[in-house]
Amino acid sequence: MKVIISGDHAGMTLRNEVKSLLDEMNIEYEDIGCSCKTSVDYPDYALPAAERVANGEFDRGILICGTGIGMSISANKVKGIRCALVHDVYSAKATRQHNDSNILAMGERVIGPALAREIAKTWIETEFEGGRHERRVGKISAYEEGQ
Repeated sequence: MKVIISGDHAGMTLRNEVKSLLDEMNIEYEDIGCSCKTSVDYPDYALPAAERVANGEFDRGILICGTGIGMSISANKVKGIRCALVHDVYSAKATRQHNDSNILAMGERVIGPALAREIAKTWIETEFEGGRHERRVGKISAYEEGQ
């Protein structure tokens, strides 16, 4: 699995925690997030990461900003992306099992480092169940193709 990780100025600390987790899990990743504490625009970091997941360069992506909201909204504008904003372990598991999410968004101002690591680990390790969920995800993709 290859993961792209990105974030704005408000997600640097949590992003480093997630990178540490990815190292521990021996997961290949690339970090394209900002490296400053100066305010930057989250779409500038979310959109390139989402595009690289959508084009198949990366299997999944993880985006982190202050709340995760701006990053998830931005990422979901990219065709083929199913970005889930997650702040609990149950949702991390469910969004992989039921929605086949390919990008995870989290907010550094919302959750702490230990929880973020647990969420990311669960999300990475959980597989899509398919079945009835595949039909539903297919409807989203079909709608997206028609736009």
